[in-house]
Amino acid sequence: MDKKKISVVGSCYNEEGNLQEFYDRVVKTLSLFPQYSYEIIVADNCSTDGSRDILRQLAAKDKNFKVILNSNNFGPITSGYNAFLQASGDAVMLISSDLQDPPEMIADFIHKWEDGYLVVIAVKSKSSENPLMFLLRRFYYRMLAKFSDTDHVIENFTGFGLYDRKFMNALKRYHDPNPYFRGFVSEIGFKRAEIEFVQPQRKYGRSKHNFFTLYDVAMSGFVNHSKLPLRLATFSGFCLAGLSLLLAFGYLIYKLLYWDTFTLGLAPLVVGLFFFSAVQLIFIGIIGEYIGAILTQVKNHPLAIEDEKINFENED
Repeated sequence: MDKKKISVVGSCYNEEGNLQEFYDRVVKTLSLFPQYSYEIIVADNCSTDGSRDILRQLAAKDKNFKVILNSNNFGPITSGYNAFLQASGDAVMLISSDLQDPPEMIADFIHKWEDGYLVVIAVKSKSSENPLMFLLRRFYYRMLAKFSDTDHVIENFTGFGLYDRKFMNALKRYHDPNPYFRGFVSEIGFKRAEIEFVQPQRKYGRSKHNFFTLYDVAMSGFVNHSKLPLRLATFSGFCLAGLSLLLAFGYLIYKLLYWDTFTLGLAPLVVGLFFFSAVQLIFIGIIGEYIGAILTQVKNHPLAIEDEKINFENED
């Protein structure tokens, strides 16, 4: 009888300081489960340091270590998701190669999977990252969970976890060129276990996420899983129209009562003009986000273009 296979999938961009330790810790943890075969897949997003050389060396030593070399930097979300969909294991784990997702938790995931959970995820209870960033992330997740069209959006969850083949088959039915994977986990469902962990600091390198990539991920979450921003535009329009009408009647009555002494002045007009202009620009921007998401879907670009794949020829 063939062994069941465990797949561990990660992506990297300029992670030369972390890759060897990442590999060693993953393999050491997987060695605790000799009853399973394994594969490790790392997608490199066109690194400019020595990451590709290290990946080639690891792949030459271990045929179960598979590498996808992208032709360009397609972003951390789509690059990792592209590799994730190519995993062939009975259980597939998504993990970051920067070691902020502790590889030792793989053992906890497998134990829960053996207990019958089809989805096992890691939820950050605390983090060694910047406290302000952690609070902002927590606030965002709570906002998304509260206003999402999908029930039970998971707070403080980045995708780190284990997913049964049944979940993977369901996931492949979604054809989204700009996926918000965390939302898919809630939307697809299945029996789920959650394990809390404290996210450690990076040992080497620095985060590849900047304000714009974080904003893109955040807006993808809202656009894909909530219509609230669009409805806020409508509600705000009605409220501001009603407020304007009340103010107009108030000024009219005041003017009729004090015709000779009351003058409106320019200040209220200028303030009102800038206020309403700002509101319009905000909601035009929100509508633009939804239109941009539609455009991405219509263009239907591939998740990533692969320049080279290593050790995939051994697959059945």
